[in-house]
Amino acid sequence: MTSSSHPTVSVIIPNWNGKHLLPACLDSLRGQTFRDFETVVVDNGSKDGSVELLREQYPEVRLLALPINRFFAGAVNHGIKETRSPIVALLNNDAEAEPAWLEALVHGLANHPRCGMAASKILLYDRPDVLNSAGDFVRLDGIPGNRGVWERDLGQYDDQTDVFGACAGAAAYRRSLFDEIGYFDEEYLAYCEDVDLNFRARLAGFECVFVPEARVHHRLSATGGGPLASYLCGRNFIRLAATNMPGSLIRRYWPRIVLAQLKLLGESLRHFREPAARARVRGQLAGLASLTSVGKKRRVVQSLRKVPDVQIEALLAAADHPRSQQ
Repeated sequence: MTSSSHPTVSVIIPNWNGKHLLPACLDSLRGQTFRDFETVVVDNGSKDGSVELLREQYPEVRLLALPINRFFAGAVNHGIKETRSPIVALLNNDAEAEPAWLEALVHGLANHPRCGMAASKILLYDRPDVLNSAGDFVRLDGIPGNRGVWERDLGQYDDQTDVFGACAGAAAYRRSLFDEIGYFDEEYLAYCEDVDLNFRARLAGFECVFVPEARVHHRLSATGGGPLASYLCGRNFIRLAATNMPGSLIRRYWPRIVLAQLKLLGESLRHFREPAARARVRGQLAGLASLTSVGKKRRVVQSLRKVPDVQIEALLAAADHPRSQQ
């Protein structure tokens, strides 16, 4: 996409057996108004002809082929480490970016120097008037979520504003953020690894701007979902709070945190005949079992904290009143 050896942006797309999805995703990047970028596909050992498709039909794409499936976090980390651009953009292979997507993200970061992340407006592919994400949040009970999810897009999220973090399915990051706080935690495998990164970034003093002009359309669960997603969410929600929540907030809000987990457990038990519900219960048990092993990671994360607990508390409290972030 550019003759420079170090373009302004590296757009990294993780792929695993997504041959049927890649053309629409990559064609949308060919149509971007911002041109100083490279497209990097990190393939997780696909067996469906993805690699051959890329080599034959998308010669401009830089292919990083991994021998095994390292899931989202591992693939993205490999792509970040193999590139040198000052801005890293991530895009799911089941997402299609509107022409101004990348330009809007680059301008968003340029206009907000305190921000290490820029979040996109993600819309459903089959219902383009319905939101999938207008930025991520984490509540005081430790439960993460997507701002505006399932709402009709009626302009209620059309202002550039500070949000807790970005959904990594379509986002931009300054490379300096990774240099300071590290990469995506590969122990998450998938689901919540981006929220974990958001939390670590906020603790370290980075901010995130939501850029509503950066629009993408997401084919929901085209590359995920099912019992594995339920298991990972059950496990990773617990890991997320245990690793990142400041100690003073855990002591203050532990009843909310426990109650939220009990509610999720109750919901799963009511639908226990369903594989996804049983998988979530197994995930919660795995999350509880992992608490003894996250202590070292927690100490590292908390040692990088540069903002006071009251500031983190305010960010989490804002999730209970999402429109207040507009």
